[in-house]
Amino acid sequence: MSALAKLTSDGQLTIPKEILDDLKLVPGTEFTISIQDRSVLATPATVREEKTRRLMDFAGILGKPPTGESLTIEGMNDAIGQAVADDDARIMAEWAERHK
Repeated sequence: MSALAKLTSDGQLTIPKEILDDLKLVPGTEFTISIQDRSVLATPATVREEKTRRLMDFAGILGKPPTGESLTIEGMNDAIGQAVADDDARIMAEWAERHK
């Protein structure tokens, strides 16, 4: 698909509606602009294979905990430490059982 667009004096290019609809682009979509064989290629972030995200982009993605209880960083670290210790104890017990 191709469509005609005009570059403004501000250097902006309006993407025709049929292209927007076909690619399901929305306002705020980020693009990577590159040159290939003297052509301009604009690739929307939603189409790129990989996009680097910041950790804060995921804040709240899981919603509130089912119990309504929030943990501090220290509480999370303690929970992770306990899970690792429990897993280590399980592995050691399985190893000991196999090597009797």
